[in-house]
Amino acid sequence: MTARASVDQRVTGLDLGADDYIVKPFALAELGARVGSRLRSRDQPSATRIELHGLDIDLTSREVRRGGEPIHLTARKFALLVHLARHPGQVLTREQLFNAVWDFTHDPESRVLEVYIGYLRRKLCAAGQDDLIETVRQVGYRLRDRR
Repeated sequence: MTARASVDQRVTGLDLGADDYIVKPFALAELGARVGSRLRSRDQPSATRIELHGLDIDLTSREVRRGGEPIHLTARKFALLVHLARHPGQVLTREQLFNAVWDFTHDPESRVLEVYIGYLRRKLCAAGQDDLIETVRQVGYRLRDRR
């Protein structure tokens, strides 16, 4: 909720990770409808599990399965996958991913993110399954939200 109503400000808010954006003043009925819509779209059985495209991520046990097959990930690869899975379909910039997963200021010339995306792709694509991670040139990466 904000009073910042310009298109540029709304786009920036959404690009930075907001799931929705509502400008004041607003109708209470609209707020209720937006909250209801977000709750319906979650389609997740619990807050400790993420299920997407046959991918099952258990946040408590830190186990990942795809098509029922276990996928063993290091802590950093797991954190990267979880961050992408919490934002399916949303393009996440290199900066957003660095801040969420590495939690430090990064060297813009560093290729560590691309290396980890490559590791993660290889792990997720085992057994000939589709690549879930999409590169959006000049912007970043997203986990596909549809097949």
